[in-house]
Parts: sequence; C-alpha cells; structure tokens
Amino acid sequence: MIDQLIIGFDRALRTLAGHPASARPTPGAGLPEAPLSDSERRHAAGLMRVNHTGEVCAQALYSAQALVSRDRAIAADFAQAAREEEEHLAWTQARLAELDDRTSLLNPLWYAGSFAIGVAAGLAGDRVNLGFVVETERQVEDHLSGHLEQLPAADQKSRAIVLQMKDDEARHGAMAEAAGAAPLPFPVRRLMRVAADVMRTVAYRV
Repeated sequence: MIDQLIIGFDRALRTLAGHPASARPTPGAGLPEAPLSDSERRHAAGLMRVNHTGEVCAQALYSAQALVSRDRAIAADFAQAAREEEEHLAWTQARLAELDDRTSLLNPLWYAGSFAIGVAAGLAGDRVNLGFVVETERQVEDHLSGHLEQLPAADQKSRAIVLQMKDDEARHGAMAEAAGAAPLPFPVRRLMRVAADVMRTVAYRV
C-alpha cells in the first residue's frame, strides 16, 4: 500500500507538473508538419487538448483503482495501463506544443475528480472496478474515432497519435474484460457518458 501511495503521488506530480515520460517514440514524429489554416490549427489543438485531458483523467483513474484493488495481479495490470496512458499524455502534450497551444487550465480539477471516481469504483469490488475500465475504454475509443473524422485531413501528425492511442485503449479494455469485468448498469454507463461529454466540451476551450 505504501509503495502504491508513493507511485501514485509521483505520477500525480508528473501529470500535473507537465513532465510525463514516454518509453515509446511519439507516433508520427517523422512526418512533416503540414500547413494548417488558423481555424484548422485551433480546431486540431482543441481536439488534442481534449485528448490530453482524457489522459490526465486516465492517470488519476488507474492510480486510484490500483491503490484500492484487492487483487494484486489486477493492481499490477492497472499500473501497467497507467504507464502506457502516461505515454499518451506525453504525446498529446508534445503535439499541443507543436500546434502552439496549451493544455487545459482545469487539469488539477479533472485529476481530483477522476481520482475520486476511481476510488469509488475500486471500493465497489474488483469486478466492478474492471467493468468501469471496460466501459471507460469503450467510450474513449468512440470519441477517438470521432476525432479521427474531425481532425483536419492534412494533420497527419495528430492523426498518427490518435490512431495509436485508440489501439492502446482497445487493448486496455480487452485486458479488463478478460480479467473478469462485470457489466455496468445502464444508468451508470449513461452517467459516465454525460460526464465525459461535459469534460470534452469544457476542455476543448479551457
């Protein structure tokens, strides 16, 4: 438990201080920077800011779920997923810098709220905890698919990042399902989607 607390605290500091690390190279790093109009650049940056905020939330969720999980093997899976989500955090942050834009000003709020949700999911039991991951990743996949349609056609660098993120999220969801996830009731799934829609709308601009 003490080790998990230390790891979680370190991850929170790196996330909120803007110093995420990535063991893998950024997808699309070798692609040329395409010329974008001001409106296209702002739109691409807004979408990538939403994705960065989603990864801030993922760091908090996985850290909280690993902390309260009763099964140490499942906790280890959460920790591994958190490390990969940190790579997503690094990629989207770097892309925002390339687009001459910033991350969400509300990241501390997003992190705190997501951590609280992760603790609540974890305390409900490991099967519910895993079910929460499955539904979260399913919804993230949906919104990443939407971003692939919305990104400017010329912005192949952002598109490469989103594609790799989508593949990773699908794997995390499959991992949770294989580990024995319990399906969540419809009202819970609906509430999760509404909360995610609010986050996306606000993070796009703020």
